[in-house]
Amino acid sequence: MATQFTGTGRRRRPFVGQSPTGDRHPAVALAIAVPCAVLLLALFGGWEQLATQARAVADLIGR
Repeated sequence: MATQFTGTGRRRRPFVGQSPTGDRHPAVALAIAVPCAVLLLALFGGWEQLATQARAVADLIGR
């Protein structure tokens, strides 16, 4: 059986500049997500699919 820890555990100190509530600025989240998205698009060949979907959305909104 797995051991279950029921104690309070140690508290981690927040990183420098991080708010005590753990909120992250949206620009930081964007800076993390965009390179990951570009890497996945490049690895799986999604550029054509992205262009096709963007064209379809543009047609739907009448551009």
